[in-house]
Amino acid sequence: MASHRRLKKPSKARIGVVTAAAATAVALSSGVSHADPAPSKDQVKAQINDLQHEAEIATEELNGFQEKAEQLQSQVGEIQDRIAQEQSDLIALQDGMGALVSAQYKNAGIDPTLALLLSENPDDYLRKASQLDQITAHQADVIRQIQAKKRSLDQERGEASRKLGRLEDTRKNLESKKTEVDAKLQKAQQLLNTLSAAERAALLAQEGHGEDARASRDDTRTPNTPGSTAGDKTNKTDKTDKGEKEAPPANVPASGRAAAAIAAAKAKLGKPYVRGATGPDSFDCSGLTGFVWRQAGVSLPRTSQAQAGIGPNIPKSQVQPGDLIIYYEGYSHVAIYIGDGQIIHAPKPGTNVRTAPWDSMPITKIVRPS
Repeated sequence: MASHRRLKKPSKARIGVVTAAAATAVALSSGVSHADPAPSKDQVKAQINDLQHEAEIATEELNGFQEKAEQLQSQVGEIQDRIAQEQSDLIALQDGMGALVSAQYKNAGIDPTLALLLSENPDDYLRKASQLDQITAHQADVIRQIQAKKRSLDQERGEASRKLGRLEDTRKNLESKKTEVDAKLQKAQQLLNTLSAAERAALLAQEGHGEDARASRDDTRTPNTPGSTAGDKTNKTDKTDKGEKEAPPANVPASGRAAAAIAAAKAKLGKPYVRGATGPDSFDCSGLTGFVWRQAGVSLPRTSQAQAGIGPNIPKSQVQPGDLIIYYEGYSHVAIYIGDGQIIHAPKPGTNVRTAPWDSMPITKIVRPS
């Protein structure tokens, strides 16, 4: 007769291990099934365009901080020179005053009336007394000069201290903005590296930063230009409508300084875009326009926003070679118009200075350097 073994009940510990393993498997399976899909090529390209556009905006702000830092440094240097000169003048005045006091001390102690009676030559004594009165008046004048110099020195030192404080704040902003730009450009480059060589070349060949509707999102901030206010559209041209290309006006031959600026721009075709560069071998957008007009004898502000504020708005129908065309709502890009519906500009990282259609990006303002 066959024997029957009694089956053992599984232990509680074993049941717990099996249950935990099953739960882990379910969790992992759930996580895999709900993982975000990889972005499409178009989404990657859109991210790159947005990052490069944001980096361009930040670059122009960076240029503004750099310009401000240089101006403050120059002002502090001038103040320190004035302080050194006034300190030298003060020391000279104090030395002269000390010599007068010493001379008076040596001759002091005799009553002036007695000195006159005892003098062998009263006329000579009276002449010297008159000179002493003049010296006393001179002393009073010197004292006033010393007091004025001390007040001036205190004011100059106070101004220098305030300027140095502003300079330090500007340098901190400068470093912060550099970090922001570098991070955006690094992220854009990482995304670019996921594309094929042909896709990268096609993306960099685009003017601007993708579709106008997306690219003009800069651009929630108020342009930092003289006289501009939030929501003020009176000093802007109408934006180029998405997909609509506008015929350029009849060409006016460039002459004088405009011709010189255009010639300088053409000579820089092919030079690389480099953030913050102002030439002569690399440029960012405002660095290029500032450089070419400087060759024509005209000094422009450093940033695209400041360049947008150099003069009144020129209607599109009156654009002439040499004019600056400002793009995007935040005035974050600038180019020089060379005629025949063409511009020369420094587009973005990874590209070189090149020509492009004048309405290949959303135009917000046109100004004429003079």
